[in-house]
Amino acid sequence: MTEADDFHVYDTTLRDGAQQEGLALSVADKLAIARHLDDLGVGFIEGGWPGAVPKDTEFFERARTELDLRHAVFAAFGATRKPGTVAADDPQVAALRESGAAVVTLVAKSHDAHVERALRTTLDENLAMVADTVRHLRESGQRVFLDTEHFFDGYRANRAYALEVVRVAAEAGADVVALCDTNGGTLPRELQEIVHDVLQSTGARLGIHCHNDAGCAVANSIAAVEAGATHVQGTVNGYGERTGNADLLAVVANLELKRGMTLLPPGRLAESFRIAHAIAEVTNVPPSTRQPYVGVSAFAHKAGLHASAIKVDPDLYQHTDPALVGNDMRMLVSEMAGRASIELKGRELGFDLGSDRELVSRVTDRVKEMEARGYTFEAADASFELLLTEEVTGQRVTFFDVESWRVITESRADGEAVSESTVKLVAGGEREIVTGEGNGPVNALDHALRTAIEKAYPVVGKFELLDYKVRILDQGHGTDAVIRVLIETSDGEGSWFTVGVGHNIVEASWEALVDGFTYGLLRHKEVPR
Repeated sequence: MTEADDFHVYDTTLRDGAQQEGLALSVADKLAIARHLDDLGVGFIEGGWPGAVPKDTEFFERARTELDLRHAVFAAFGATRKPGTVAADDPQVAALRESGAAVVTLVAKSHDAHVERALRTTLDENLAMVADTVRHLRESGQRVFLDTEHFFDGYRANRAYALEVVRVAAEAGADVVALCDTNGGTLPRELQEIVHDVLQSTGARLGIHCHNDAGCAVANSIAAVEAGATHVQGTVNGYGERTGNADLLAVVANLELKRGMTLLPPGRLAESFRIAHAIAEVTNVPPSTRQPYVGVSAFAHKAGLHASAIKVDPDLYQHTDPALVGNDMRMLVSEMAGRASIELKGRELGFDLGSDRELVSRVTDRVKEMEARGYTFEAADASFELLLTEEVTGQRVTFFDVESWRVITESRADGEAVSESTVKLVAGGEREIVTGEGNGPVNALDHALRTAIEKAYPVVGKFELLDYKVRILDQGHGTDAVIRVLIETSDGEGSWFTVGVGHNIVEASWEALVDGFTYGLLRHKEVPR
């Protein structure tokens, strides 16, 4: 929220975003996400629906004592009173009043068909429900925002009634009336025209709440702001039911960087990348690599033609400086790579290759040859760095010498299949023979390799396999096809990807596994043998 309260950045990740299929947040998760949202600098955090959802009631109770927000204000979400009652006697309105939230966001029907068929009441009673509930909460000392559900569909069906809902809410004391594209089917030009009409017809302060069913949630949010809305709602990473809500990070970045507006406190926009990924860790929903602004591929460049231009001026192929949102430009090394791509990628990894044309040509040729065999270095930066280090220094980075490895899998009497591996190697000057057991061959190899080298390199105790992907490269060859394996390894501070390729899936996995441990040791500045 800006100091003058002239524009609201309103996050609904904890409520509307949590309705996403497969996303389940505990109270502890919600508290952790709220801290990240406050760190980002949003003005309002919609915490949930106290009184209707026990988990949300607990969240507001714990938030009072466990959270000390620096930037944001909590909003409690709930509905207007029930038909035929009064707000002061409605238990769910009481829960909103007693939530401790400084702001209450009410959802109300603005589509006449929804009033009559879903609420099963009259149009006049719905207006009375809005006015009574807003007025009651205002008199109790809370600010009130009103979400007009299905507003744009309602406007098309009965413009006069949709406008009357907005007018009644504003007259009763609602600070903001947010127009909701609940079904997500409105296109930007029409939405902008409707927002302008509502503003001119009612004089109410308007907000916007968009869903992404037509792929226009971010564009619609910006169109609404350009039409006069001064309150924008969305979710981090675009979480939400069906195809999601407007990605609040993209909306804010566009308005700040493209329209010159100041929406977040100074320096907070540059935290967008970090916070987007931190929240993704809490939700356990893998972040989209292609997400605008904060995706890891948002400023990644692959083609040699692009690389040549970027070498001259990065802005030639980037719409903005990635550092402004905390992201970074990356060069992807692939079979499309030219000399410029290799030079830029080398510079990114700390190697100055510009003066050695022969080296650059050798690396380029090797990358193209290996990718023709199935390797992919754009998805495995760690393996590429090991390759580049080998070409620059003339020797492969090695921390241990493997004599042999093997894996067997047996089906036991109880029907469970268990894998056992044996690894023989020399590490730290000592020969190790270690057996590892796991629920699969790669898991067993991981355990054996880790145990064999941990005495010489204790830091491997921090390493953890986060992801394991297998792809058949020459479809139609059945079980003798070439296999590519990608492994993601983490040390708790960051993660890296390595690649292995072969006809034998275990052999390909071993190659990626060894590269993963080797890169991790290099990352922790262990000394190669």
